[in-house]
Amino acid sequence: MGRSFEDLVTEAAAVSVAGWDFGWLDGRASEQRPSWGYQRLIGARLRKVGAALDIQTGGGEVLAGAGPLPPTMVATESWPPNVAKATQLLHPLGAVVVADPDEPPLPFGDNAFDLVTSRHPVTVWWAEIARVLRPGGTYVAQHVGDASVFELVEYFIGAQPEEIRRRRNPADDRAAATQAGLDVVDLRYERLRVEFGDIGAVTYFLRKVPWMVPDFTVDRYLDRLRTLHDEIEANGPFVAHSTRFLIEARKN
Repeated sequence: MGRSFEDLVTEAAAVSVAGWDFGWLDGRASEQRPSWGYQRLIGARLRKVGAALDIQTGGGEVLAGAGPLPPTMVATESWPPNVAKATQLLHPLGAVVVADPDEPPLPFGDNAFDLVTSRHPVTVWWAEIARVLRPGGTYVAQHVGDASVFELVEYFIGAQPEEIRRRRNPADDRAAATQAGLDVVDLRYERLRVEFGDIGAVTYFLRKVPWMVPDFTVDRYLDRLRTLHDEIEANGPFVAHSTRFLIEARKN
């Protein structure tokens, strides 16, 4: 016998969603990882530079696991619980965490960094990235792509128009980076399988990533959650697909 709907949802609604660590979903949900191995990739870059910036670092988990950091390492984050978590995690590694509203301008001078990184930024201010990079410096990031996990999004809020589905299209980021004066030297895109094994995993995910279903609360979507729970119990995991792209842009 599986756990009850009420038990699963109550547990998922109570757990903390601070930080950017999805470890709570281990054994309950899975997501195929991009082939390029973002954390390993930026780790190799960080070892070769003197000054780096990680934008929208979340709780600092990805940067902390990337390996030795350069002599000058700065991370920005806007959400206060994540600022506190990233500070606790990254300060012992030699990184400074700056509370930043994720709006231009970045709180740094021109030509400040050899490398700028970001994993899953909510917003990308290309002109600011170009400004703070030194000539010859690079921006290396993994972005969320278009219509990511939209099977789940549309399950809760219905079919979305094409202009919504194509937001975060990698071609748009290529054009914006080029317009900011950067040369895009690498762009790779993958569509990846995601499975949610129980309704608790779905509830936690929608709380953790609140922009997916912006008005999500358990009470507001209780009937839809219950229906999805019954479907998972009858048919197995709910399957969706995330989209990710790796982009590298260089300042001439």
